[in-house]
Amino acid sequence: MLLATPEDTTRLGERIAAALTPGDLVLLSGGLGAGKTYLARAIAHGLGVPEDEAIVSPTFTLMQEYTTHRASIVHADLYRLRESAAGLDVEIARLGLRERRAEGAIVLVEWGEDAISALGGAPDLVVSLVPAGATSRVATLKGPRAAAFGGGEPGTSL
Repeated sequence: MLLATPEDTTRLGERIAAALTPGDLVLLSGGLGAGKTYLARAIAHGLGVPEDEAIVSPTFTLMQEYTTHRASIVHADLYRLRESAAGLDVEIARLGLRERRAEGAIVLVEWGEDAISALGGAPDLVVSLVPAGATSRVATLKGPRAAAFGGGEPGTSL
């Protein structure tokens, strides 16, 4: 689906938030600067994180946690852990992401495509973002929750 403006990405995040339930795993996929953290921010706000609460990339902190009336939200970025000497699965275990998901947290993961097993199994939604211009993106949605978006295939608009 085409996200022609940042506002379209925000609307998609709000729609994703409405479809999520406690324990869901959402993988946010795309290259550097594709808009993964922007979308994660929109999802978190859609789940009830106050607009005035800063939601920043967890690239250096590895994960951030937020609490809402619907569920806890864990936002993780595995980019820096992909080349860890200990191995990605060990690093994810240290963060407790699988356990947080099992406890009912909604887990949003950037750069998690190679860690599905360590994250507790198949994601409920995978959102792939590809820049298509200065402010536009093409989003492709896959997984059980993608049905709520008509499959989210490229070529459709939000």
